[in-house]
Amino acid sequence: MSVIISGMPSVGKTTAADAIAEKYHLKHVAGGDMLKQIAVERGYEPAGSDWWDTAEGMRFMSEREKDPEFDREVDRKLAECISKGNVVITSYSMPWLTPDDGLKLWFDATQANRATRLAGRDAISKTKAIAIIKKRDRENRRIYKDLYGIEFGKDLTPFNFVIDTNNLSAAEVARAACGIVEEYSKSEKECSEEKTTKK
Repeated sequence: MSVIISGMPSVGKTTAADAIAEKYHLKHVAGGDMLKQIAVERGYEPAGSDWWDTAEGMRFMSEREKDPEFDREVDRKLAECISKGNVVITSYSMPWLTPDDGLKLWFDATQANRATRLAGRDAISKTKAIAIIKKRDRENRRIYKDLYGIEFGKDLTPFNFVIDTNNLSAAEVARAACGIVEEYSKSEKECSEEKTTKK
């Protein structure tokens, strides 16, 4: 089984992916972590969830913008993981790039809601958080439009389910996602058993 979770920054993807990975004994592979590995290979020292917003993180992002191969390399590695199965992936782009693979979940929330989460997580002001969120949203839309023609955050056709996280805590989002995965795994098992019976 492969589960692919996407959504705008600070929407609760990582917490849900960790919960799904633990409950269903899957490996959690994050696109952001793979991008950080590439940063390490190029001499950067990424540390912490807020590294992207540091001077060094922004310098790496500037370098990334000039070389689309950074993202393509990450996406190739993620596609390999999905093809092998038994993973939960958090990725901005993979739902569009692997249309026939896995259960795909989109987490949705307003910029204001996501800024509140970011401010609480990184202990920064709400004003700074909303500025960061707006900047990341613009960058993500531009990057994936330029790379793959993806209407990131607008075209939700690849997704099996959309979860509105606005009025949910991180734990509630994780429970909702786990519930969907539970039903999906039952459905997949029933389909598999039906095919076996017909043979």
